[in-house]
Parts: sequence; C-alpha cells; structure tokens
Amino acid sequence: MSFVYDKIMGGKKGLTGLIILATLILIIFPLLLDSFRLNLVGKYLTYAFAAVSLVLLWGHGGILSLGQGIFFGLGGYAMAMFLKLEASSPENTTIQSTPGIPDFMDWNQLTELPWFWEPFSSLTFTVLAVLIIPAAFAYIIGSAMFKRRVGGVYFAIITQVIAVILTVLIVGQQGVTGGINGITDLRTLHGWDITSDSAKTILYFINCGLLLTVILASRFILTSKFGRILLAVRDKEDRVRFSGYDVANFKIFIFCFAAMISAIGGAMFTLQVGFMSPSFVGIVPSIEMVIFAAVGGRMSLIGAVYGTLLINFGKTAFSESFPEMWLFLVGGLFIAVVMLFPNGLAGLWNDHGHHITKKFAFIAKIFSKSAPQIFEKKVEDAR
Repeated sequence: MSFVYDKIMGGKKGLTGLIILATLILIIFPLLLDSFRLNLVGKYLTYAFAAVSLVLLWGHGGILSLGQGIFFGLGGYAMAMFLKLEASSPENTTIQSTPGIPDFMDWNQLTELPWFWEPFSSLTFTVLAVLIIPAAFAYIIGSAMFKRRVGGVYFAIITQVIAVILTVLIVGQQGVTGGINGITDLRTLHGWDITSDSAKTILYFINCGLLLTVILASRFILTSKFGRILLAVRDKEDRVRFSGYDVANFKIFIFCFAAMISAIGGAMFTLQVGFMSPSFVGIVPSIEMVIFAAVGGRMSLIGAVYGTLLINFGKTAFSESFPEMWLFLVGGLFIAVVMLFPNGLAGLWNDHGHHITKKFAFIAKIFSKSAPQIFEKKVEDAR
C-alpha cells in the first residue's frame, strides 16, 4: 500500500499539496464566490488542463509545444458538435430552409448534414472522440517529428505553424465549422439546461474532479519508471538512446497523453462556457498556456493550476479596473513572477513553504488553546 501511495501521491509532500488545492477549489471557492465568479473560476480551471499537460511535456520531457491550443480546440469542438446537433433538432429549427441542421450550415446554404458530423449525435461517441481524435492527431505529428529527431525550437515552431494552419482551416470552412464565430448557442445536454446557475455549479465540480484525477494520473506516470526515463531523455537524450531505449516512442506517448489532457479541458470549456471558437485554437491561447505553466512552475503539476488561476485572475481584475492598459499589466505580472521566482510559484513554495506551514500550525495551536477562554469570556460579558 505504501508503494501505491508514493506512486500516486508523491509522498506526504505531494498529498499535502493536493489536499490544499482540493480544499481551495472544492470548498473555499464555492463558499466565497457567487455563481458568476465561480463560473469564471471554472473556465480558468479548464485552461489548467493544458497547463498540466505542458508540465508533462515541457517540464519533465523537455518538449516545448506552442500548439497545445490545437488539442484544447479539438476537444472543445468535438463536444460542441454534439451539443449543437442536440440544439438543431427539426423541432427547434422549423424556421430554417433546411430543418434539422445547425443554423450556420443553413445560412451557408447547406442542405444536409456533413457525413463527419453524423456520429456526433451520440454522447458515447463524442466522449471517445474527445480522447481519441486529439491523441491520434498528436500521434501523427509526434511520429513525423520525433522519429526524425526533430526537437527543441524546431518542434516548438512546427507546432505553432500547425496551430495557425488549423485556425485558418476552421475559419475558412465556415459552412461546416461555424467559421470565425465558432459553434455557439449551446444550451442543453440530453435535455439538461446547462445555462442555469445550478447546472454551471454542477459542471464546476465535475471539472474540478476531472482536473484532480488528471493530476493524480500524471503524478503516477511521472513517479514510475517511465517518468524517470522521461527525465533522462530531457537531460541526456543521446545517452538514453545509446542505452537501448527508443527515445521517439517515449516522446510520442507523452505527447499523445498531454494532447488527451488538453482535449478534456477543451470539452469542459465548451460545457462550462457554452461555445467554442477558433480563437482558442491558435497561437495566442497556446502561448498563454505556456505562460500558465511557467508561472506555476514547469516541474509542478499542482503549481500549473495555481499559475493558471493567478494569471487569469490578474487578467480579469486588470481588465475590469484598467481596461485600456490591462494587457501591459498582465505582461508585467508575468515578467515579475519569472524574474523574481524563476522556478515559478512551486519553486517559491519549495523554498519557503515549510516556514509558512510552521507559522500557520503555530497560529492554529495558539488559537485552539485560547478559543475556549475567549468563548467563555464572551458568554460572561453577554450575561
């Protein structure tokens, strides 16, 4: 049992960090935030899936991908296609020229549903597609690159180019993708109204549960033999290759696994927010995802979540208070964190966390001893 515990949790330190994160997102945020703000946090946490995937890829594998938005978008579009088909039933689209197809297809004078849309009428197929399609696409990219020993800055640039190509393709094929506007007006999931406050709260907790599960699965991989070999590949790739390991296969696997994680985040984004557009597929969101991982600490799965929350809270606060210069403030926040804490928030915690923990423990101990006396004094004063 202790072996399994160490594998999944990473020992007492890993368990403590996971408990703190779970307490924050499952208890503290729901208690302190109203429905609107909680839904915003839910949206931020969907980005955290991509940040966690970059910890696996970039931090532990040395593979900098500037195209994680590709897989985030593929997962989001797969879920959006299912929701849009449900919203486009013949009963809901009687005013269209061709009832039973999405509205943007009718506007573009399509008279029947494209063949590749038809399987997405099944939720089971959609869930499988969210996982398999991004992984298959990542396998194609990874095999083409890693088998030819393409890595480093060249791989980063290639993934960036692929993100641009996919964005242009989505925008250009407006009749089947929704174009620049994306797929919008997503309201129900098997008849369940996902736009209500109660539904968004339920989706928030589902999102949190999936994120914690992904962190546990990622932790298990990183603490296994595979994870140790992955670190060796990052630091001494040639030595690992000369030892008889197929380095390309290790890279392909972690790239595909990271793609699946990002895709889950994209699918949850579609459910949480109610639309998906090409603006979440291109270069800008992909670079932002790298920033989330860098700020949180590119070696820390849990730190990536905090980095995502910090940057997005900053974006929201600055855009509300300083609408004309919020982009500069967010950029300044990123530069400040990277310069002051080069290992991210996780590095700051590793350096000073034990002191903070001791102080909180000391305060809690004093409070536990003094609380009864304070309560008794208040009772006496009330009398």
